[in-house]
Amino acid sequence: MIQKKSLLGGWFCICICLFSISTVAQTDYQNYSELTKKLKSLQSKHPRQAKLQSLTKTIGGYDIWALTLSSGQAQDNPAIAIVGGVDGSLVLSTEMAVQMAETILSEHADILKTTTFYIFPNMSPNASEHYFAALKYPLTGNAKKTDDDRDGKINEDPFEDLNNDGLITLIRVEDMTGDYVMLEEDERIMVKADDQKGELGTYKVFSEGIDNDKDGAYNEDDEGGVSFNKNFTYNYQYFQPGVGEHAVSEKENRALLDFLYEQWNLYAILTLGPTNNLSSPLKYNAANAKKRVVTSILKNDEQLNQFLSKKYNTITKTKDAPSATGKGGGFFEWSYFHFGKLAMSTPGWWAPKYKGDSIVKAAKNSDANFLQWAKQEGLSDYFVPWKTINHPDFPNKKVEVGGIAPYKMYNPPYNLVEAISKKHTDFILEIAKLQPKITLQNIHVEKVNNELTRVTVAVHNNGFLPTHTEMGKKSRWLRSIKVGLELKQGQEIISGKKIQLIPSIDGDSSIEVTWLLKGRGTVEITAGAAHTGSDSTTINLK
Repeated sequence: MIQKKSLLGGWFCICICLFSISTVAQTDYQNYSELTKKLKSLQSKHPRQAKLQSLTKTIGGYDIWALTLSSGQAQDNPAIAIVGGVDGSLVLSTEMAVQMAETILSEHADILKTTTFYIFPNMSPNASEHYFAALKYPLTGNAKKTDDDRDGKINEDPFEDLNNDGLITLIRVEDMTGDYVMLEEDERIMVKADDQKGELGTYKVFSEGIDNDKDGAYNEDDEGGVSFNKNFTYNYQYFQPGVGEHAVSEKENRALLDFLYEQWNLYAILTLGPTNNLSSPLKYNAANAKKRVVTSILKNDEQLNQFLSKKYNTITKTKDAPSATGKGGGFFEWSYFHFGKLAMSTPGWWAPKYKGDSIVKAAKNSDANFLQWAKQEGLSDYFVPWKTINHPDFPNKKVEVGGIAPYKMYNPPYNLVEAISKKHTDFILEIAKLQPKITLQNIHVEKVNNELTRVTVAVHNNGFLPTHTEMGKKSRWLRSIKVGLELKQGQEIISGKKIQLIPSIDGDSSIEVTWLLKGRGTVEITAGAAHTGSDSTTINLK
């Protein structure tokens, strides 16, 4: 009896320990290994609706996972892609993508009868793993060794942890030749001196480290790599750090595009990244829209973006988003300008506007807002207090190390992630309900004489969203709506075409198609495209 009690007690302790470990693991973001385990678990729990595959393996040895959610054949329904980890420093995006997949499978599986989801949780696994490193600093590049300052040497000027806190922040050097000053409302924050206010710079500011190669720049050739979100074709920034030797030079970028280009049923892409066209829609610029290389959202798409933005802000209840536009080579910009899809992008979270101290409001500074909000929320380790150090590059000068801790400003505390993911799942499910859907309506069969029958049908888009964006029509990549007539022996088309292509149909709109047919029997009419769904009907010739 004593042995049984002892055994039970031992198992009880083990269970308590395992529960404690699990609880601790869920208090912070999950690393590559943990997220991979979660993805495989989702496939195991939902074998008929979830398919997990690796698109490629990065130079750093990480799989680029693609999770397909569908009921039946994935290609049979219109599809939405959700892409996380486009910026490796936004670890929230990867967690969001996985949690969105989990919620769809466990709570909204019925949507898979009409919509397929292609989910890519992390396109920058090498970079995002830096969040879990002993020395933390935001990294966006992959594991490729790059000569970012183009001096013929590789990674010769990395970051150094000068105050031994495991974080890379900033150094500020008191110097009358500098162009920075302390923010008047919060002296922890350094800002550029404002000429319009008559300010004179009194500090120089650098990233934390030493000028190893003595070229006057700090940490300009660290463990950089090529950034996924700088390596695309739209506005590609040649010869800049992190962009790669040429557009789409990296394995992960090519693998994703190869996959997307083959999914003809794809009509929309949600990018979980730094650019944000959902909180504030893109604005149409007539001059830029008329250029040979278009750099403005097109007019009809602007109106569509405004509609999506209203939906997003209503469902997610987010507001006061900071300005967030692309800087060149970005995935979101490619998905609209070069792929022509219904393109949406959001970082998912930003520090809410601080409602308290009027001094912070007066500053209108995002760093000041974040610091006050973090203090209000009782967060810890979000700021490294400035500390004086001896710096070999600045003898006889006052040098301090400090600043906002890496990752904290753009990734919320983990306890907020579930609610954020839930709101964004609700949003994307609403978009799925609005997707284009082709049906055949108002079928009219009229006998002209003993040999001829006139057939008229309305090819109707029963969805709210158009079948094609305006940019999609311009790019000529999206397939047109195909209307086909299946004839039998002895039947003949007198007027009309056996196959007709309709470039696009607006939401809740129709295009009428008519034929004059000779013969007897039945004729089958089919209309649709992979990204709109199809409909068919059989009619009897009179």
